[in-house]
Amino acid sequence: MLDPKILRLVAITDDAEDHRPTLVDRVAAAVRGGATSVQVRLKSAAPREVVEITKAIIARVDVPVIVNDRADIALAAGAAGVHVGEADLPVAAIRRFAPSGFIIGASLGSDAELPNAKDADYVGIGPVFSSDSKSDAGSAIGVNGFERLAALVPHPAVAVGGITADRALQITVHGAIGVAVINAIFKADDPEIATREIAAAIGK
Repeated sequence: MLDPKILRLVAITDDAEDHRPTLVDRVAAAVRGGATSVQVRLKSAAPREVVEITKAIIARVDVPVIVNDRADIALAAGAAGVHVGEADLPVAAIRRFAPSGFIIGASLGSDAELPNAKDADYVGIGPVFSSDSKSDAGSAIGVNGFERLAALVPHPAVAVGGITADRALQITVHGAIGVAVINAIFKADDPEIATREIAAAIGK
């Protein structure tokens, strides 16, 4: 059974600015600042590298670590789960081979993605606000768009896309169980302080 508390503040690594030599340190800093889970998102890295980085992160932090896109990599690294998008292996297919308790999250940004999202343990809805961290994220759906999609799925909904400390409280007031953050944490000079500010904004 998924504990929704782990979704309160999800720190997602930034592939464009990941500074890999210090990535594990920066993720650990985000967790010290209040991140309740970590999503390893390294789209340009080779699978072996993602496995190694994920294992290193798991060894350093005491919160669940989820891998973006690739269930096979998540399982190989011993991660808590996977987060998939429309172009990835469907949630129902992952269920057939994933062990009990393996967390499966799904992206939801339009009605077309609802069938896959409804099979997931949680959904990441967005982009709520405009963001330059995901080239394939699509147009911002706004707070109202988030609310509408969240009402259509029976799972905890996390807001993603352009989330900052100033916007975090706004979106949690509108029904988000939590927020997923890339730039506001990993483009910050100090990820721990940046995460702490977001955590304070949502009352984490």
